[in-house]
Amino acid sequence: MRRSNLPAELNRFVGRTAERAALTALLETSRLVTVVGVGGVGKTRLALRAAAEAQKRFGEEVRLADLTPLRDPGLVAHALAEALGLTDHTPRPPREVLVEHLARRRTLLVVDGFEHLVESCAPLVRELLARAPGLTVLAVGRRPLRVAGEAVFPLAPLGEADAVELLAERAAEAGAPTVPAASPVSGPGSVRTAVAGPGTVVSPEPVGADAVRELCRRLDGIPLALELAAGRLPLLSVEQVLHRLDDRFRLLTDGERGALPRHRTLRTAIGWSHELCTPEERLLWARLSVFAGPFDLEAVEYVCGSRELPPDRVLDVLGGLLAQSLLSREDTPAGPAYRLLDTVAAYGAEWLAELGDTERMRRRHRDWYMGLATWCELEWFSPRQPEVAARTDAALPHLRAALDLCLEVPEDAHLAQHLAGTLWFAWVGCGRLSEGRHWLERAVALDSGHEEARLKALWVLGYVSVLQGDGTAAVAALHECGERARAGRNPLAEAYATHRLGCLALLSDDLPRAEALIGRALDSYRELGELNSNVLMGRVEVAMARAFGGDLEGADAICREVREICEERGELWTRAYALYVLAYSAWTRDAYGEARRLLTECVSINHTFRDLVGLVLAIELLALVTVSEGDPAEAAVLQGAAVPVWDAVGVRLFGSEAFDGPRALCERRAEEALGAEAFGVAVREGRRLPLDAVVERALAGRGGAVADVPAEPGAPRPFRTAGAARLPGTRKPAASPTGKGGEAAG
Repeated sequence: MRRSNLPAELNRFVGRTAERAALTALLETSRLVTVVGVGGVGKTRLALRAAAEAQKRFGEEVRLADLTPLRDPGLVAHALAEALGLTDHTPRPPREVLVEHLARRRTLLVVDGFEHLVESCAPLVRELLARAPGLTVLAVGRRPLRVAGEAVFPLAPLGEADAVELLAERAAEAGAPTVPAASPVSGPGSVRTAVAGPGTVVSPEPVGADAVRELCRRLDGIPLALELAAGRLPLLSVEQVLHRLDDRFRLLTDGERGALPRHRTLRTAIGWSHELCTPEERLLWARLSVFAGPFDLEAVEYVCGSRELPPDRVLDVLGGLLAQSLLSREDTPAGPAYRLLDTVAAYGAEWLAELGDTERMRRRHRDWYMGLATWCELEWFSPRQPEVAARTDAALPHLRAALDLCLEVPEDAHLAQHLAGTLWFAWVGCGRLSEGRHWLERAVALDSGHEEARLKALWVLGYVSVLQGDGTAAVAALHECGERARAGRNPLAEAYATHRLGCLALLSDDLPRAEALIGRALDSYRELGELNSNVLMGRVEVAMARAFGGDLEGADAICREVREICEERGELWTRAYALYVLAYSAWTRDAYGEARRLLTECVSINHTFRDLVGLVLAIELLALVTVSEGDPAEAAVLQGAAVPVWDAVGVRLFGSEAFDGPRALCERRAEEALGAEAFGVAVREGRRLPLDAVVERALAGRGGAVADVPAEPGAPRPFRTAGAARLPGTRKPAASPTGKGGEAAG
């Protein structure tokens, strides 16, 4: 896994030299440091800079968990696990997974935006620190966590020199005329008298650097307030900005030039920016507050567009907010995205509530992301699979918000069930089984009155539970789904339930039952015109049952057909599993070069989708190929590298003797070649490798490997070879007769 997920800085970090040094020193002596301060004071920016500077000390094991968009306290542990790059497929509590991962590592974890979740966050941080001695936590929020041993680092606003420098730099970035940063020489001309009209003289007005310093003082040196003011300087002079702000401040201090509390200074600065926005900009600002994280233009056009704000005007209005530093822009794997600054979003939410439009906008937000989930499910079975994975990952905060809203409103329970089921590909295909089960269990616990939505959630819950190794939960969900589907005459949902019961039998080594159940489901899919990734995966699962039962020729034929369909449709995820079976077949023919090429592609695809099950199976088979090529030391390293991956997947090799075949044979041959001591050393080396390093090693190939060298005569095979047999439902249709190219619900 990547050892740091800290975002790149989009502009230069200004000032804070003393604070940076003090915070760095505190991190060397305290295992829990919490940076606290008012909104907009620059807590996150300083913490991220300090974390980046601490990377060498922590071996670059530095991770950021942003809890700001999270609303469900039950997801805090999931969010921390995701920040650490953990993909856990087990039914274990996420906090247990976190402890196990962190206990043997030296890690700096930055936890940002926790204040609204402090009741669930504080106990978790306390437990992690107690059980993981190598962990240091740098928390960022408006209040302390109140955990024993916590060192609180109050962050004050910028000093005058830093404030002036920040204002000047951000104004230049916005395209404003040069902002003077040094005081002019005192004397005539340093202060001018403003004349409002004949015979009317207004009090002297500071100009030049004096005006800049006065503006920074009036804004209390709060970085966000300064950046908002800088965003106005392309249109207004420093003196004009100062006058307008001064008038507003005087209203709030009964005409006195007294100081406002800092939180009111920022609020006043934001309010002043709000007043200077156009009506369209103010409306968009309010509506954008319903977004739970970064958002793209298409989402804004749908969610925020209306008669008062036509969708074709949204881009220009969005650009206006961006130019005023009310929005930030960032590049994501899914494309450009925008984000409302946290404090700015809170102000917009208040205005949206004043307009009485909050619930309607939350529903529009939910509807957009339900639509996105539906599109992603359909496009999962297409050449857009990598794009779907990236878009789903980017939209995860919004999908969580949509699920939250559906679960809040009793009459929307069916929407919660539908959305949780629709996202099966995100839970199963993109390594989020644990979170998927969290949402699915909450959804099926509700009585929605909509049978189709409930059936889909049930079979997906069963599928997730199967892959987690929780057979009891899987059987309960799948039997309920099957019985209700038969009663309601829903053959498609019944087929999905039957299919996943067959998958459970496969992982339990009941190969005849697995082939019978999955074969029955495949026949139903064909009759119903269902063709998608799940259907093709069913064929691969039958191929695995055939291979484990000794019919390698039949398994090979099935997977070649599946690979052909995947190539036609641009499907990658199922293709990787077909390649796994084909690679094993190549190994049995001593075609080691071919097996390695197939497994290299398999590893690459599974790593892209964060599918640890497919990835670890491929790595272990690659280890067998490697020892067969004559490199037992590298094979042992790969075997060691697979161990922590299996720890994340759950029960090693699902407790299956059939799936254990390649691993057991590789271990025996490598240990015989190296000796027990050298084999153990190599395995331990592999266990220490981060996942990304393992994948890079696998993709690089074995230097000097001799491809296609025959194995020694009589070498043991983990599977037997037998003749081919007919597979139910395997004739490849030219297209789905009903036009169903996506993942049908059942």
